[in-house]
Amino acid sequence: MLKVRVFKAIEYPEECLQYIAGHRKVLEAYGVTKVTSANVDWMYEPYTYIITVSSDDYTKTYGGCRIQLAGGSVPLPIESAINAMDPRIYSIVKELADAGGTGEFCGLWNSREVAGWGIGSIVLFRVVNAVLNQLPVTTFLGFCAQATFRNSIRTGYQIMTNIGNQGTFYYPKEDLIATALILHDPLELKSAHPEDRDRMMSLRHNPVQTIIERGPKGEMQVDYDLRIISATSDIPLFT
Repeated sequence: MLKVRVFKAIEYPEECLQYIAGHRKVLEAYGVTKVTSANVDWMYEPYTYIITVSSDDYTKTYGGCRIQLAGGSVPLPIESAINAMDPRIYSIVKELADAGGTGEFCGLWNSREVAGWGIGSIVLFRVVNAVLNQLPVTTFLGFCAQATFRNSIRTGYQIMTNIGNQGTFYYPKEDLIATALILHDPLELKSAHPEDRDRMMSLRHNPVQTIIERGPKGEMQVDYDLRIISATSDIPLFT
C-alpha cells in the first residue's frame, strides 16, 4: 500500500528533503541539471505545500509535487523559468494574484519503481486540483513538460496562449518544450474531462479514503488523506 499526504513545507523539513532527493534523482536520470522548480528556497516559504506518495511505513518516497502560492518572498517557478524569455509573466501572475489568488503546480516527479502501477502523474494532477478548495486561489498555473501535457489538459488546464510562442517555450534546454498552463476554475473544475472531474470531486468531498489504482502492471492500494496538514493542526501526518 502507498500513502498520499499533503503538508505545509516549512513545518516538515525532513519530509521535504526526501522529496527533494527523489526529484533531483529523476531529473538527473533525464540529463536535466537546470530547472527552476528544483530550487529549494521554497522550503522556507510559508506559502508552499508538498504532496508525497510514500511507502506504507513512510521510509521511502516514490513521487510527489509541490503547490506554491503567489505572494510570498519566493517567485513562482514559472516566473523564474521564463521571465528572461517573456517578462510579461510577472504582470500576468500579479494580475491573477490580485484578482483572488493564484499559485503553481510544480516539481512533479515519479520514481520508476512504481511505474505502471496506476499512480503516475495523473494521480498527482488529480490530488493537486482536489485540494485547491482548501487554498486561497481563484486560478492556478502550471508549466509542464511534453510528458505530462496530456494529463494536464485532462484535468482542466488550458494553454496560456498570451505568453511565449502560443504558450510554449524551449525549457529547460533547447531540445525540450514546456507549456505554460492555467486552470481558470479550480473550484468547479468544469474544464476537466468528466471522468477525471468525478475522481477529483470524490477526493475533494471525501479527502480520507482508500482507492485501488490500476495500471498496466497491475493494481495498487493507495491510502489518501488530502486534508492539508500543518504542525498546528490536530491531524497526525504519519498515520
